[in-house]
Amino acid sequence: MTKLLATLAALITALLAVPIACAALVTSGSAAAEPEMVTDPGCLQAAPAAGQWRAPLATGYAITSRFGMRLHPVRRVWKLHNGVDLVAPPATPVVAAAGGTVTTASSHPAWGNHVLIHHTGGITTLYAHLATIKGGIKPGSRVAAGQVLGVQGSTGYSTGAHLHFTVTVNGTDVDPQPFMTSHGAPLDGHPTATTPARPTEGTVEGGVGFDLPQPAVRQDSLHNPALPIPAEVEKLYKDAATKYGLPWTLLAGIGMEETAHGRNTSTSSAGAQGLMQFMPATFAHYGVDANHDGRTVITDPADSIHSAANYLVASGALKGPDGIRRALFAYNHADWYIGDVLHYAHTYGGGTVTGTTTNCEPGVEAPVGPGAEPLPAGESDLVLAWAKTKLGGPYIMGAAGPTAYDCSSYVQAAYRTVGITMPRTAGDQRDWLAAGHGQRIPAGQEKPGDLIFINSYLGPTRIGHVALVWNPKTKQTIEAASSNRGIIIGDYKSWTSKQIFEIWRVNG
Repeated sequence: MTKLLATLAALITALLAVPIACAALVTSGSAAAEPEMVTDPGCLQAAPAAGQWRAPLATGYAITSRFGMRLHPVRRVWKLHNGVDLVAPPATPVVAAAGGTVTTASSHPAWGNHVLIHHTGGITTLYAHLATIKGGIKPGSRVAAGQVLGVQGSTGYSTGAHLHFTVTVNGTDVDPQPFMTSHGAPLDGHPTATTPARPTEGTVEGGVGFDLPQPAVRQDSLHNPALPIPAEVEKLYKDAATKYGLPWTLLAGIGMEETAHGRNTSTSSAGAQGLMQFMPATFAHYGVDANHDGRTVITDPADSIHSAANYLVASGALKGPDGIRRALFAYNHADWYIGDVLHYAHTYGGGTVTGTTTNCEPGVEAPVGPGAEPLPAGESDLVLAWAKTKLGGPYIMGAAGPTAYDCSSYVQAAYRTVGITMPRTAGDQRDWLAAGHGQRIPAGQEKPGDLIFINSYLGPTRIGHVALVWNPKTKQTIEAASSNRGIIIGDYKSWTSKQIFEIWRVNG
């Protein structure tokens, strides 16, 4: 059975490593081109909570069998027990230990009713011997930490009601006890809340971040090893990465692939110029005056590197692992190019993208169709009534309840009370609304329960905060405001001067 689980995990990893589909491949003259907009149906689903772990049972429990070699209780053979067995009171809900995507939800002769979830970082978790699998949990479903998957049971090879819980990392089963301890959720018999004491490295609003994906197909990097980076160029990579929320190693990967970090900046046969090899027409649109000398110069290393970061973000690099692949494909339409850049990026240290785990494209304010209706009367009252019950509670960056929230998980949970599931981060919530789930409301026409989005700590060009309208007459909000203010009744009188100030109404 260990081999079966390893095979499943390897298959999942292989599928996730496949680059985005492309209609045509350009195999020479790599240069940044206009990004291609790709509609991703995943945009219409909720993004999972990420970076948070908890015990996989909703109540207290006992460990009855640990990871390691043992005599199988049913088959009576000496073999590896590739997980831990947890026993809780009858009918205890089994919950996701972390956010991720369901890859299996079915019956098996040995595992019985079981669910397999893929998480970021090459991690999968298995929940076996369930009495039942909750409706709606199926392959492709995105689940949050603590979301109910089913009920503890004794299906498959089992001698009594319990949960078999396995953790697999990059295809290898590992002992769940030290793994969970290292992820802030020790298997000590107590259910754990999904509220980390502080953000982990790479965490942004919403608690979301993801690792750079691994390369698949490669070409130039097979025979051109990564070269040392000049100190002044590395500083530019790091400065641009900090500003745009990217790992600096991703920019280094492009710089190595394009010009070996400025060692060869001659104009390409296609007309691309500068350290990051921009086409002049693309640079005219995405160029950045990074050194603030009043000029945006395609051959200036600082301008070139910051412009590349700007272009990658505009092309979707902050929208999950597939967003990274999509952005690199926009830079050069070749699958091997994606692999080369990612290989170099990992050679220089890899890293975490401070983005989201969903592939939502930036939404547009399309006309609302005939089926897009505002919330039924009274539902916004229910949303606000739930929000009010959390007043005075703590704000923790990355928390998703039940006792602490950040701004977007607070809004997400409030709307979940009326059966509406929206993405996890403020930026994705706005894009989800603009993709057909909401209506842009002119200032002065807002109603209680509408959502206000503004730019904040992520910079002037990215949405970083969301709040619920509480009283439009007095311009008051109800929101998870900040770590020092918690969940409060605030106001938005001064927000209209923000570079981003948008009011949206959720469709029913």
